[in-house]
Amino acid sequence: MEILVCVKRVPTIGGVLTLTADQRAIDMKASGFTISPHEECAVEEAVRLVERFGGSVTVASLGPAAAEEQLRACLALGASAAVLLETPDGVETGPIATAAALHALAAAGSFDLVLLGNEASDTGGYQVGIRLAHLLGRPVATGIKALSVSDDGTSLSASRTYRGVVETFTLPLPCVVTVKEGINLPRYPSLPGRLRAKRASIGRAPVTDAAAVRDVRMTRLRVPDAPKKQATVLGHGPAAVPALIAVLAEIGVLS
Repeated sequence: MEILVCVKRVPTIGGVLTLTADQRAIDMKASGFTISPHEECAVEEAVRLVERFGGSVTVASLGPAAAEEQLRACLALGASAAVLLETPDGVETGPIATAAALHALAAAGSFDLVLLGNEASDTGGYQVGIRLAHLLGRPVATGIKALSVSDDGTSLSASRTYRGVVETFTLPLPCVVTVKEGINLPRYPSLPGRLRAKRASIGRAPVTDAAAVRDVRMTRLRVPDAPKKQATVLGHGPAAVPALIAVLAEIGVLS
């Protein structure tokens, strides 16, 4: 199988978000960049399918030159090749332009399957996979948490849970699938894998057409106000017991 996996360079956020002085970017001095957990699972799923059926896994990313770091991380996990659709630094690319750039790459190759994360962890747009499938004219399944390919390699079965009900779709290959975190447990990159990824050549295809990459315009970013928490003193000592019982009854702890 020939599989294309699309990934995105996103901020690694584990604490309080802070913005740069111009309010147009996240201050990354105390953090870094990665790919979203959904996309990491997509890479793992692709590698597993190739281990079973043979073929190769190509990872692609639309972003700045620095996104090469994330592509090498995917190569260390077992991907065979990587392509960076390079945009100028500071350019914000929306889902329409992203899908169009990925379409040019996907249509030029003979890929049996295109995998994406269900949504990017920074924007949560949930659009690129669907838009890409539309441009390619291929069937698409989204939000998938279980995937299996038929023994003859002509179709796949994709399952997801919606409102407590498991939905299973059968799609002919080639097709597009967006997967969610939990579809598998991604492997840790091995030392040989890291060394191979460090030496690997990254394909580059500059995307310089302003109309192709500037489909959104940022005015500014804003960090939402965190919900305020407050405590109410019900009383002191035994005198607080009636008030405590009343609160427990109100929230349904006591019947």
